[in-house]
Amino acid sequence: MPSYSIGRATRLLGVSPETVRRWADGGRLPMDRDGSGNRVIDGVGLARFAADRAAGADGEDADPPLTSVRNSFTGIVTAVKADDVVAQVEIQAGPHRVVSLVTREAVEELALRVGVTVTARVKSTSVHVDRS
Repeated sequence: MPSYSIGRATRLLGVSPETVRRWADGGRLPMDRDGSGNRVIDGVGLARFAADRAAGADGEDADPPLTSVRNSFTGIVTAVKADDVVAQVEIQAGPHRVVSLVTREAVEELALRVGVTVTARVKSTSVHVDRS
């Protein structure tokens, strides 16, 4: 059965090592020690936690939007490049860089700018951006 270091778990979950330790110390994320005494996370437990967290079952997203889209990435806007009609929005969601082309009007309505938290929702070949 695979196990993961705190560092690897942070990269997979897109959070800081302190957050992973806090979740483990609070009993939300199962963690053990390996033969050398290092803290490790069971792969099955980590997968379950990641899926629950993505689904909002961990209590962090108390009121998720109703949507048919199943693939979503919450992250921070790192760049917005707009012309008269179209805008390119770059998002860093944990280890994932997501780039979406949306209308300039959508950028203005959602008040998208660098530093804003958003959720990119991916369905088929389209990326929909919702303001978080």
